[in-house]
Amino acid sequence: MSDQFDLIVIGAGPGGYVCAIRAAQLGMKVACVEKRATLGGTCLNVGCIPSKALLQSSENYHAVRHDFAAHGVIAGDVRFDLPKMMGHKDEVVTANTRGVEFLFKKNKVTWLKGEARFKTADTITVGTESYTARSIVIATGSESVPLPGVAIDETRIVTSTGAIALAQVPQHLVVIGGGYIGLELGSVWRRLGAEVTVVEFLDRLVPTMDGEIAAAFQKILTKSGMKFRLGTKVTKADTAGERVALTLEPAAGGTAETLTADVVLVAIGRRAHTENLGLDAIGVSTDARGRVVTDAHFATNVKGIYAIGDVIAGPMLAHKAEEEGVALAEILAGQAGHVNYGAIPGVVYTWPEIASVGQTEEELKAAGIAYKVGKFPFMANGRARAMGDTDGFVKLLSDKATDRLLGAHIIGPDAGTIIAELVMAIEFGASAEDVARTSHAHPTLNEAVKEAALAVDGRALHI
Repeated sequence: MSDQFDLIVIGAGPGGYVCAIRAAQLGMKVACVEKRATLGGTCLNVGCIPSKALLQSSENYHAVRHDFAAHGVIAGDVRFDLPKMMGHKDEVVTANTRGVEFLFKKNKVTWLKGEARFKTADTITVGTESYTARSIVIATGSESVPLPGVAIDETRIVTSTGAIALAQVPQHLVVIGGGYIGLELGSVWRRLGAEVTVVEFLDRLVPTMDGEIAAAFQKILTKSGMKFRLGTKVTKADTAGERVALTLEPAAGGTAETLTADVVLVAIGRRAHTENLGLDAIGVSTDARGRVVTDAHFATNVKGIYAIGDVIAGPMLAHKAEEEGVALAEILAGQAGHVNYGAIPGVVYTWPEIASVGQTEEELKAAGIAYKVGKFPFMANGRARAMGDTDGFVKLLSDKATDRLLGAHIIGPDAGTIIAELVMAIEFGASAEDVARTSHAHPTLNEAVKEAALAVDGRALHI
């Protein structure tokens, strides 16, 4: 006889564990399957959390060496202890994963340890045991996209998993891919002394971000010492020698050349992870990119089976998965769960940070939407000057006819935190004038948001 639950969630990443907890709060008997030894999925174990710990540590080191003197803080001979830095990262990961385990116990969510596979539409197996549920959620997340001709060994040719666990600072790190992950981890090792070269197939960085922001970003990263090879593809990696020899070619075709590196980070994107679930056997539909196909309520084509997070369409972001997890749990409980995909922020956690929500200028032009632009530089913000972090600006886009806020894009100090008020504004359908007429404390970085909103109407006060 199978153990029976109201809901089984497959995968304990941000989408899965949040879905399980919310469903338990709503009175369901819930189990969550996780094959890792710890909960939290890629994000907490080898993704978002450990990478941010290393970003913070490397930023601290860089600030002591290069920025503190301007504030009258003279540090003398400064060095870093990489094993201790890695130890701090591991402690942060452990605290977070144990926190999720505590929340499972608090909310009476059963952790089924092992790998899940569908037996029927309402039954899964985990090891030798079978478990049945009225509803089953696929929340198995994503994995790094491989690059043909470049074999991963997680030592010299690494994914993000290997890049957060290097035993020493590479002399030369080549990052293949100019997106969030590659630039964040490239920033870590650049601050610690590595020469970093980013090879990107497209002719720009962070292709999902606003073009003007991306251009400013590249200039700032170049100033930090990063090198870029845009419009370039990597076709082969030779590991026979002491260094990795990469074969590079122009993306449009042309003469090949060789670039050598101590470590190569492959960060060309992520893909849905559905291997070994047995989806074909029960008839769950997937699209051309291997993602599980769902309707507006996260339901697959098989009754009782749902999917959320990186395994379905949409941006592969932890907070997007969390929102979907909550919405689905509430739908299953008979409530009206909903996710506004037009109000999901994206953040690149370099320094300065980049944060974005809503539509970009390029998207508005392509859609034929008439819009207004308001911009304000951090150079003119009093708090940013006091901090010594004046790179970047806030850029707001509003509808030309109604003034409704359509997009917000920030490059600058703490952009990932500042963006929250603009996510709220878009969620509630606010206009640029609504933001402009909202009192912002002085002196704060957020005043740049108010000034950009004023600039939409041509009436910024401090520039």
